Amino acid sequence: MASKWRKAKLALGLNLCYYVPRTVEDDGPPNPANDSFSDAALLPHPAPAGWSGLDSGPAAPTTPSSTGTTRRRLSKSSSVPSQKTCPICLATMKPGDGHAIFTAECSHSFHFHCITSDVKHGNQLCPVCRAKWKEIPFQSPRIDPGPGKERSANPAGWPQNHAMMTVIRRLPPSRPRHVMPPFQGTETALFDDDESLNQPESAKMSASKSADHPSNSIKTIDIRAYPEVSSIPRTKPCDNFTVLIQLKAAVANAPKNPSLTHGLLPYISQTTRTHVDLVTVLDISGSMAGTKLALLKRAMGFVIQNLSSTDRLSVVAFSSTARRLFPLQRMTESGRQQALQAVNSLVANGGTNIAEGLRKGAKVMEERREKNPVTSIILLSDGQDTYTINSSGGNRPEPNYQSLLPSSIQGNDGSGFQIPVHTFGFGTDHDASSMHSISETSGGTFSFIETESAIQDAFAQCIGGLLSVVVQQLHVSIESVHPAVGIRSVKSGSYPSRVMADGHTGYIDVGDLYADEERDFLIYLNVPTELSDGKETSLLKVRCIFKDPFTKEMVTLEGEEVKVARPETVEQEVVSLEVDRHRNRLHAAEAMSQARAAAERGELASAVSILENCRKMLSETVSAKCKERLSVALDAELREMQERMASRHVYESSGRAYILSGLSSHSWQRATARGDSTDSSSIIHAYKTPSMVEMLTRSQASFVRSPTTQRLMHPALSFPSPKPR
Repeated sequence: MASKWRKAKLALGLNLCYYVPRTVEDDGPPNPANDSFSDAALLPHPAPAGWSGLDSGPAAPTTPSSTGTTRRRLSKSSSVPSQKTCPICLATMKPGDGHAIFTAECSHSFHFHCITSDVKHGNQLCPVCRAKWKEIPFQSPRIDPGPGKERSANPAGWPQNHAMMTVIRRLPPSRPRHVMPPFQGTETALFDDDESLNQPESAKMSASKSADHPSNSIKTIDIRAYPEVSSIPRTKPCDNFTVLIQLKAAVANAPKNPSLTHGLLPYISQTTRTHVDLVTVLDISGSMAGTKLALLKRAMGFVIQNLSSTDRLSVVAFSSTARRLFPLQRMTESGRQQALQAVNSLVANGGTNIAEGLRKGAKVMEERREKNPVTSIILLSDGQDTYTINSSGGNRPEPNYQSLLPSSIQGNDGSGFQIPVHTFGFGTDHDASSMHSISETSGGTFSFIETESAIQDAFAQCIGGLLSVVVQQLHVSIESVHPAVGIRSVKSGSYPSRVMADGHTGYIDVGDLYADEERDFLIYLNVPTELSDGKETSLLKVRCIFKDPFTKEMVTLEGEEVKVARPETVEQEVVSLEVDRHRNRLHAAEAMSQARAAAERGELASAVSILENCRKMLSETVSAKCKERLSVALDAELREMQERMASRHVYESSGRAYILSGLSSHSWQRATARGDSTDSSSIIHAYKTPSMVEMLTRSQASFVRSPTTQRLMHPALSFPSPKPR
């Protein structure tokens, strides 16, 4: 060891950064690690066990003669012995695995090839804590310069490929470099460079495993109908009779380890599920700097790690302008590594141009040469578009939020929503109205990420659904059977529906269904008196036409005929619990919409009164008295909305976004993130599917395994904090 320490001292005198392999001689009392964190230090602090490094103090010039008194002291113990992963590629990082390791002056460690790739994009900040480095790593084919040039960076005579040899370059203190964001380079005019699907083997595998697919063992969609009461007096007509149509998709293949034990979290039916083309459009404007950007990178790392080799991902980053970081590519091992390096090279600066980001994201989808069955865009922003939308107020008209969406994904051509955009409003300063409008127009959902630490869970819940699609292009037709039965209206939320002029046929365009996902629609009928001798009246029959994403075939399913008994007299009938609970859902959604309209007019007291009246009405219903789960959750949600209208400030900072996210969830009957809805203890968890819950569990388990993440989680709420006593 004497020769190793001699080389270490010599290198210290020349400001080199390196590692010495730990040996038995090095064992001794551990030195406490310098455990300081910035607001962005939320990714794991890398320090491979068994390596020695330099204390994370401020860099100071030294000379060979001052090595005995240098302030950069060599530590014989690992700085953070629990860390074994590179924050950039998230791969295992340990000595002797064939990869050089670089430790920066801020004490964070990385694979040498990962951090040099990051530096090539112009970064001179630590990807973990955002500290500005005085010394940055670089790769050079030649280490020893020729005669007359600068002195060798390898005075100890180590081989270039030696595990201990990590070369660094000192930045000129008099010439600070401007950090350029990674999207200010050239970019191809056409985005037809998507990676080929190239999955003949996976197609064979899917065919060989077709026996495992739900459509071969049970119906892909279960169709049920519930009349509001089971019988109507034969001599009494009913002008507003309600029938609930319930559609439920098949359950995905259950994981072999449903308990999701710590550290062994399986993929969600990776072998038989449909494959996804996903584009994430990410805001990296100046307001995202620090903790927000660090958490966004971590959340994107989670998304990347949970996509399979047959899924494809492209990332678009936008601030004042937008750029595609990489083409639509498969998430193979190398694809994941490239995606992680690109995401971790992001730097926050500039303004917020949402329209340009969406235009680039849509362009990726439009110009791709091949297509996976499932297509979606995820948009995240913490600000307001200042390039396309002018703020409303005073005499200004309401902004045209649809101008933010490219025409190709607006779904105005009658072909349905081809590319849903799932939007995520981050923090209290985003434009909730524009994000909600974008999602509604495209057929996506709007989630409100109120607490910064919830961003990964919100993404996890979303992709948990996207990775479990079992039904596509679902169209529902409702036809009256009895010639005198007429369809008055169809209550379908945000799903397009229509009733033909003759009143005998209605249609609902549903689109995709996730595994185990349910859709409930209320049909209002005119039921005539029964003049025949029959004991019942036939009301409706329901037909579903959809595409099976596994076989690519169109499938038609018909439900049983809906009938109601027609006795001479009827004693007091009990209303169907299923019908009642979904009436409550519609009433609550209508009250939310009315309250929001009142709040936008500045009538907060009126808005609170609307919500209170709805709560009182719901409390008198059959399902509420039975403590039915959805009704209890609706009451809690309405109460939460009342509290978020306590003042104009509270409404502007969180109330508007919370209500719009709730409206998005109930109108699409699909889970969105808002408040504490992603917590397992929350009672506001309507529409979550098992696949979403499984992915959420995996996300939350990853946070439990990272104690540094817990230290800096702070809510992004604007509620006044209580004063200390």
